[in-house]
Amino acid sequence: MPTGGPARAPVLHRVRDWLSAFVFTVPALTLFGLLVLVPMGYAGYISFFNWGGFGSLTDAVGFDNYTRLFKDPVFLGDLWRGGLLIGLSVVLQLPFALAVAVLLNQKLRGRAVYRMLFFAPYILSEVITGVLFGMIFAPGDGLADKVLDAVGLGGLGGDWFAGRDTVLPTLFLVMTWKYFGFHMMLYLAGLQGIPAVLHEAARIDGAGSWQRFRHITLPLLAPTLRISVFLSVIYAIQLFDMVWVTTAGGPDHASETMAVSMVQYGFKRFQMGYASAISVVMFLISLVFALAYQRFVLRRDTEGAVTTMRANR
Repeated sequence: MPTGGPARAPVLHRVRDWLSAFVFTVPALTLFGLLVLVPMGYAGYISFFNWGGFGSLTDAVGFDNYTRLFKDPVFLGDLWRGGLLIGLSVVLQLPFALAVAVLLNQKLRGRAVYRMLFFAPYILSEVITGVLFGMIFAPGDGLADKVLDAVGLGGLGGDWFAGRDTVLPTLFLVMTWKYFGFHMMLYLAGLQGIPAVLHEAARIDGAGSWQRFRHITLPLLAPTLRISVFLSVIYAIQLFDMVWVTTAGGPDHASETMAVSMVQYGFKRFQMGYASAISVVMFLISLVFALAYQRFVLRRDTEGAVTTMRANR
């Protein structure tokens, strides 16, 4: 007569696995709740008050901070500038990183050195990068103006970070210098994962370099490209350190971002309720973008990964 012992063993294994997972995840979930969820909830709560950062929360204003937010020309300008930086990153910075990655994926003499040199700026902190380029683009006596004067192109020099019309292009130039190496390394990793036999077969069939790139490299590199775009957009939404060090949002809000506005209102003007409303909107923009991107863009990649994992079992 069966005792039920063998049938009970899988159940005991599953219970033990669940208990192990619970024990190992509780500390991480506790830290995540205390350091992320609680501050987020408190910021959302503060956003419904007119509070200067000191004393108790007594002056409840409801949704007035959010109403003010979307009537504030500075914040609307922050949204426009953030969208512009995202567009420039996707249209200029990422294709440039892809072109360099394709070049360095070839058999070139010293390509390891080039990879190291192009990736090195990413290692620098944003504060160091901001200070460095603040000196390089100092109007008049900065290195950039001196080099242009030395080669007879002094007329191309300008206000750089000090001019309303030049500050955003200059800032984007610095962002590209710092971050294109990171995306280049992502693309290099994706390129090296493409089987060389596919290119060899296409070359034998008479396909040219552009045809091989368009019909083999790009489709197989698409998952890496999608991740790269996602990271670039999220970074542009949360851009703060570099702007704060180089321009602090000036001149006249011309380089201000949502994160810079949040700090300006919260710690300079002591309008913590309004600054918290900005932080909530930043979080919602990032969350909506991440969920939509996951749903409509990354869906095929994640479904393919799950299918592969199931097949390997």
